[in-house]
Amino acid sequence: MADLADAAGRLVAGPVAALTRVRGAKPMHPRGTLFTAVLERTGLAAGIPWLDAAGRDDVLVRISRGAGLPPALPDLLGLALRVPGERPVDLLLSSTGRGRWTRRVPVLRRDAATTYGSIMAYRSARGPVLLAADPAGGPLPTDGDRLAAAAPGRVVRLSAAVGRGPWQLFGTVTLGEPSTPPDPELPFDAVQHPPPGLVADGPMARFRRPAYAAARAARGVGSETGLR
Repeated sequence: MADLADAAGRLVAGPVAALTRVRGAKPMHPRGTLFTAVLERTGLAAGIPWLDAAGRDDVLVRISRGAGLPPALPDLLGLALRVPGERPVDLLLSSTGRGRWTRRVPVLRRDAATTYGSIMAYRSARGPVLLAADPAGGPLPTDGDRLAAAAPGRVVRLSAAVGRGPWQLFGTVTLGEPSTPPDPELPFDAVQHPPPGLVADGPMARFRRPAYAAARAARGVGSETGLR
């Protein structure tokens, strides 16, 4: 499985690089809006440092459309979270199903107030870990101006499933004001910047590595820049 995932990533590396050069921007999630936000972690007794620690951090959140399609059309939506620091933490979540098994299945959506899942698994001392985010409140538009006006003050619930255990709430993110400009160049890389105690693992992580490398090379940027 590892060899197949890596081979698939290398296979798409060429098209990813070509798309990057054509767009002159990120090949995936080219359209988005960046917000300041506050992350509050309540802590879990999971045996995983980042999930167990309670605290409050000023963070950045980007809500985006995966293919950059017009807002009237469904798209694979993305919610990216950056915890700044000397060793930043990046979470990259995509719109998924809501069931026990479909939380890892990408689903096209029009409404940004949907369920987001990590899809890519994490490895930990306590077994595999999946992360999820669920914005509270009513519908949330995805086009830039309307999203920038509607999102401030919205609360996003963060949950984790450790091993075969149930989903557990470990924190919330309260969205603040959109940045100026609304979508500045900001690299996110969930493979290189996982939370402490977690390691990006599984087929999706092995698939992403060569694709990320191709996108970085095509854009002429450093190794810290990913597809979003």
